Amino acid sequence: MSRPRTIADGDILLGAGRVISRVGPTRFTLADVGKAVGLSPGALVKRFGSRRGLLLALSRHSSESVDACFAAIRSANPDPFDAIVAAALEMTRYVETPAEVANHLAFFQIDLSDPDFYALMRDSHTRIEDGYRALLREAVAAGDLIKCDTARLARAVSAMATGSLLGWAVGRRGSAESWVRRDLMTLLNRYRQNSAMSPRQRR
Repeated sequence: MSRPRTIADGDILLGAGRVISRVGPTRFTLADVGKAVGLSPGALVKRFGSRRGLLLALSRHSSESVDACFAAIRSANPDPFDAIVAAALEMTRYVETPAEVANHLAFFQIDLSDPDFYALMRDSHTRIEDGYRALLREAVAAGDLIKCDTARLARAVSAMATGSLLGWAVGRRGSAESWVRRDLMTLLNRYRQNSAMSPRQRR
């Protein structure tokens, strides 16, 4: 009988994500991850096969978690507009420094150049846009936003959230959250019903 696994794969992948955010996807070692999660490199090889296998598992986990992430954000925000903003700010929770943004970009290069990683990234990207579109439709139905092409706006929100985070890494003023929030509101305020906007937001 095999020994029960004391650490779930999901917990290992969360730890791996933190390590990779700190040192990058090309410089981390299985020993780095093992130290972070309390397992030997050999145990990680048995679970994931290799460094590449671990990275693929992390990408797959990230993609499969998108829907649950949007559901949790929606549950925590009764107002759909607030949920849109919270979803767009989600990535800022995982980066504290411009160097960490650079490490995520290094992973993005792998996503774009490797077919296996690209397929997972494409799935994640589709799920994210679908998540934004669902929230935008709710916001329109609730009267928070004017009637609009929610598919196109979802694409714009997704692009804004990612691009603004890169802008923060370059500009380096204030927190990532405040930077992305400001850019996001510049985009979304033009779609808001005047009755739903405060005088400060109108300005």
